[in-house]
Parts: sequence; structure tokens; C-alpha cells
Amino acid sequence: MPKLIRITTVPISLKLLLSGQMKHMKAAGWEVLMVSADGKEINEVTRREGVEHKVIPFTRKITPFHDLLCVWQLMKLFKKEKPDIVHTHTPKAGLLGMMAANFAGVKMRIHTVAGMPYIVTKDNKRKLLETMEKWTFRFASHVWPNANSLKDFMIRENLLPPEKVEVLGDGSSNGVDLDRFNRENLKENHLVAATMRVMPGEEDFIILAIGRMVKDKGIEELVSAFLNSKIVNRSKLVLLGDFEQDLNPLEENIIRKIEDHPRIVQVSWSDHVEHYLAISDVLVHASHREGFPNVLLEAAAMQVPIICSDIMGNTDIVTNKKTGLVFPVKDKAILKDALEFAYVKRDIMQGLAERLFREVCQKYDRKKMHALILDKYNLLLNGKVNAEKEEEK
Repeated sequence: MPKLIRITTVPISLKLLLSGQMKHMKAAGWEVLMVSADGKEINEVTRREGVEHKVIPFTRKITPFHDLLCVWQLMKLFKKEKPDIVHTHTPKAGLLGMMAANFAGVKMRIHTVAGMPYIVTKDNKRKLLETMEKWTFRFASHVWPNANSLKDFMIRENLLPPEKVEVLGDGSSNGVDLDRFNRENLKENHLVAATMRVMPGEEDFIILAIGRMVKDKGIEELVSAFLNSKIVNRSKLVLLGDFEQDLNPLEENIIRKIEDHPRIVQVSWSDHVEHYLAISDVLVHASHREGFPNVLLEAAAMQVPIICSDIMGNTDIVTNKKTGLVFPVKDKAILKDALEFAYVKRDIMQGLAERLFREVCQKYDRKKMHALILDKYNLLLNGKVNAEKEEEK
């Protein structure tokens, strides 16, 4: 039985970004082990996926001495488990996992790239993060960016040899669950709970943003654009996600506006995202950087109109005025105009959403993505076995 070790920095990534992958590989005859730092999601993810989990104490910050300890622990784990493939996701897990797998002699080392943090940093920190990305790619045998625009950027920036890079299918790390993000499959109690949390007025236009409450997600621009718009008194801005003030913090004045303004509702992270999408009129994704954003796939599957920034990843999914509205990243004035347009031209926005819905169903079904990943694993495994046979001759 071939063995796969799947690694992310924190367990919530296993739960949200890779949901169902490990279970699918196990059902196909692979022995699968998950690895991440400790966290409250571990019990749930092991139950859902039906595979074992090991804790390696990764941090999300730059902690050199602690990181070396993690590399040593990973090497011990790999030498004990003897995996055929180590596959990492998220920057810290990618760097340490690929390094340790290389040192431990693992032949097939895959890293999925779902965004480049260094793009939105400056000066010495940018240089350091760029160097860390290059190290990750150097130690990996295969690099899978989850968007074609990301692949083009990586090659253009000379971050790695082009022959190492491959985008599976049309992109995405995990596709979208079309059974879950389906208006016909919503649960009434969760729908009521979402509605009660938002408390929309009868005529309120609901603008939803989903993701971590940090600067890189464009929260500051969205809040400012909303508060300066002509529709602020006829709308509600719903921010679904948790504050992360230790990493990439929001300005204090923006936090006060979020907490105090009667037309802004901040909701802590929920596992029932589809129900918040169901009560929303438009999804805004103002992020400064992305890989291939799942939230856009989820909104599209729910036929919710989309407004998003013109960054890599977003534009792989949404085409301006064809399947959604795309505005220049960080441009509050044009974002404000887009919000006002979406309010007035709801029929046009719904037409864009329906066109994107058809595209997403055709290209990004999660079942299709799982099958693509499994086929690639099997192809790599067969190549490894054949290479070993040649060496024995």
C-alpha cells in the first residue's frame, strides 16, 4: 500500500483548504497521514477524513531555532514512516516539510502554492520571504501552483525552473463542494441562525466578505468604501471571519468602525458559510494577494454576484463585466462605485453570477479535483517504481 503524508502549518488548513482529500486517497488504497501544529480542529478533521494525525509544533511566524527543531522532528517522522510522497501546503509547512523530506531521502516531494506572502511585504522582510519561497521550491521535486496566473508569476520572477511547475486541471487546490454549496441543500436551522445574527431589515442590501480580518484581505478598503457609499443606509456589510491582530493587523480606527457602526456586522468564523452566502446580495473579495480563492468558488456555486480585486487568483476565476465586477486592488473609489452599481443593477449582477455558476460547475467540481490529484499521485508513484526497477538491473 503506497503511503502519503499531507502537511499544513495549522490544522484548520487541513479542515478547510483540503477537506475530503485525505479521505478520498485512503478510499483509493493509499495509507495517509496528516501532519500539522496542534489545534482544536484535529479531532474533527481526523474523524471526517478517517486518517491518523501527527503534531509537529509549527509556528506561523519567523522562528529560526524552533523551525530547525521542527525540521529535525519531521526527518525522524519521515525516516520512520518511509512515505512514497510528502505533499505540503501553506508557506511554513512547505519550507520545513520540503527541506526535511529532501534530507530524509523522500523521492516525491510536492508543494502546493496557494499565494505568495512576499508580494505584499517590503524591504528586508520581502527579501527574506522571497528567499524562503525559493528554498521551498528548490527542495521540492514538484511544485503545483493552484492558479495559472501564479504559475506565470513564479516563472517570470525566476523563482524555480519551469519544468518543476504544473497547474492541475483549470486550477484550485481542492475545487468546490457542489453538494454543500447548493441552495437546495441548506439547513433551515442554520439559515435562521445566520439571519438572526445579521438581523437584516426588510429592504437591506447585504454585502458579504469572508476571510480573516487582516489588512491583506482588503478589509480596510472595503469598510471605507462602504461607509463612503450612497447605499450605506440601505445596506449592511457583513464581515465573516476572526480578527488576527498579531499577524498583519488592521488599523485601530478601522476596528472601531467595525465594532461601532450600526450598518456593519462582524461575525466570528462559522462552519456554515453557505448559509451566510444564501442571505447575501453580493460577495466582495478585496484581497491584496491570493492563490486561487475558495471563497469565490463558493460564492459562484451559490450563484451570489461577485466583486473582487484584480489580483492573481481572483482574475483566474472572475472576468470583469462577464462573470463579475473586478476593481483595481486597494482602489477605494472604484470599489465604492462597484458597490453602488451592484445595488442599482441587481439584474445585471445576477446575470454575471449565473454565467460564473455554469463555469464553476464545469471546471471546479471538488470530485473532479480529487480525481486529478489521485491520478497524478499514481502517475508519480508508477514513475518512482519503474525508476527503482531500472536501478536494480
